[in-house]
Amino acid sequence: MKRPESIKALKVSGYRPQTVKQEMRRNLVGMIERGEILFPGIVGYEKTVLPQIENALMSGHDFILLGLRGQAKTRILRQLVRFLDEWTPAIEGCELNDDPLNPVCMVCKRRVEAEGDEVPIRWIHRDERYREKLATPDVTIADLIGDIDPIKAANRRLSYSDPEVMHYGIVPRTNRGIFAINELPDLQPRIQVGLLNILEEKDIQIRGFPIRLPLDVQIVFSANPEDYTNRGNIITPLRDRIASQIMTHYPYTLEDAMKVTEQEAWTNRGDGIEVVVPAYMKELVETVALQARKSSYVDQGSGVSVRMTISLMENLISNAERRAIRTGERRQVVRICDLQNGIASISGKVELVYEGEQEGAVAVAKHLVGKAVKEVFARHFPDAYKAKEKNEGAPSEYDPIFRWFAQGKRVEISDELSTREFHQRLSQVTGLEELPKRYLSIKDSIELPTAMEFVLEALHQNSILAKERTDTSALAYTDMFSTMLGKPEDAED
Repeated sequence: MKRPESIKALKVSGYRPQTVKQEMRRNLVGMIERGEILFPGIVGYEKTVLPQIENALMSGHDFILLGLRGQAKTRILRQLVRFLDEWTPAIEGCELNDDPLNPVCMVCKRRVEAEGDEVPIRWIHRDERYREKLATPDVTIADLIGDIDPIKAANRRLSYSDPEVMHYGIVPRTNRGIFAINELPDLQPRIQVGLLNILEEKDIQIRGFPIRLPLDVQIVFSANPEDYTNRGNIITPLRDRIASQIMTHYPYTLEDAMKVTEQEAWTNRGDGIEVVVPAYMKELVETVALQARKSSYVDQGSGVSVRMTISLMENLISNAERRAIRTGERRQVVRICDLQNGIASISGKVELVYEGEQEGAVAVAKHLVGKAVKEVFARHFPDAYKAKEKNEGAPSEYDPIFRWFAQGKRVEISDELSTREFHQRLSQVTGLEELPKRYLSIKDSIELPTAMEFVLEALHQNSILAKERTDTSALAYTDMFSTMLGKPEDAED
């Protein structure tokens, strides 16, 4: 169907002006009635954050998303364009995307007075009606609102007080659209006052000249709670005008966290090498983040982004890929020892407190991985110490492993071994192969060696086995007691 190309044709089509907030409310209601997914790809907010956003939109509110880093705030704001009409008419050549039947800028008003219903119109796609600005201390009123253009005033012989000599900033250019400001507290207070005028009084002052500018804009914000004390604050009058403050959060459940990582991480590389990630390894990756979010070494006010687990998963898969390329194998399983090469994904994404800085970023990252291994192991396996006591004197299922290491034997592994050799070395440990078969859901025999390694690492994290790094950068698991009597400096923390 051909769209109207002039104001006259637009009137004949039955078009009726609506504000942006009315338009978004209408489309939101329609999507709810049709049972559509309102925010695709947003996991874990179905009962908490999203209903509040829907309420804010239905109430016609400007709102702010308040939460720590990596909580999908910007992603949610960018999805708000889904609630705009796909195409919207505007006066051709207007900088402010003026409604053909209700222009607000002086240029368009004078043009409509002169040309009447013959003024041509253009159609704007909804993607063009969303603008975003990252707030920084150097943002000026000219960037957001506008400034006087002396060249325009001179060429057209207009007074500086004439609205036509104004050079518009990003907010007026988003008229009849959605404007998002990320990290709002970073804006200087005087700049926030300018936004306050846009929200409430609908007027602004440019270099002392008052300009009436009744913009039609849905303004949304995001902020990190730590910014309130570390870098700035939201002025009280502006906060009062932001009708809804919505708190975001990290995934409440392990299942939601795993869904986010599975959705966002680049796992299907499509290069002919299949990398298998067992379920307990996925749990382990997410548990590293959960441990970080309650660690005394990590600044909890800064938060631990979900980007950490996404990066860690991608690095683990890449390390398995490198191994597959070197060994000539087409299938590989992510291993526990691959985590050593994934430390970079952790150390760079956590802010440490003083105690953490004293330990060092790498040491803290290894500590978090160790705690995660211990927790995931406890979820699936019986306690290595209490198993014997529980069975009323019967031999523990861990006893064959303990006896094997007590004989002074050791097993060396690395992330460079082929799957076959990796399995052969681990199979030397008596009783090790039966444990993961009994307690882990192993769907493919290729997963078994990693599951066996997981048991050894967990026993090390429970202070039952020792682990040391050899001269060839391999890892060796040994008996804890004999290591303590030998060379303690070789043992890993």
